[in-house]
Amino acid sequence: MTDIDLGYALIDAERAKRTGASEAVFCEGKTVEQAEGIIIGMREKGIPVLATRANAELAKKIGDRYAEAEYDEASRLLRIGGQKKHRGLAAVVCAGTSDLPVAREASLTAEFFGSATVVISDVGVAGIHRLFSRLEELRNANVIVAVAGMEGALAGVIAGLVSVPVIACPTSVGYGASFGGLSALLGMLTSCAPGVAVVNIDNGFGAGYLAHQINSSAFGAVDNN
Repeated sequence: MTDIDLGYALIDAERAKRTGASEAVFCEGKTVEQAEGIIIGMREKGIPVLATRANAELAKKIGDRYAEAEYDEASRLLRIGGQKKHRGLAAVVCAGTSDLPVAREASLTAEFFGSATVVISDVGVAGIHRLFSRLEELRNANVIVAVAGMEGALAGVIAGLVSVPVIACPTSVGYGASFGGLSALLGMLTSCAPGVAVVNIDNGFGAGYLAHQINSSAFGAVDNN
């Protein structure tokens, strides 16, 4: 199988064979017609589809064409296919309910590629006792994604309590001086707790993908082709 040339896009049809995970479609910035064409091109070759930042119009068009399509409105994630068997455990923790869309993007991404996931929401440092009540669950995970806006303190706190890697995902949630997630990003980058890796602001997909890679090392890589 070679790349699929649509004229305006080249679909990487061999990515799953090289990396164990098929290409994802970033829909933001594309027209509905362009994103739809890419998704159809992938499905015609039997490639599972994970489309991020998909809007409701695209989701309806794809849903009308493919009954098996699943759209999560909160995270704007559109999925067709993907792994049905989920193994290991990747925990996704978010500081507040406002961070939940990014947390869901991370969780659903990891699940799509074959990881079992759990989402633990609204356990930010403002009410840290809520986090402590879930520690046993967190310590059973192979990797933890910490999703937080504001000052982004959650990731460092979790990393000081567990022995597994923590992926910090800053969000753009917060008042003016949070600068659209920049304060959380910098806070996570400068965390004094070791074992923290940081992805970009609102990048739930990147966090979920990396979480799956780490989680899958516990049971062997999953071929998502």
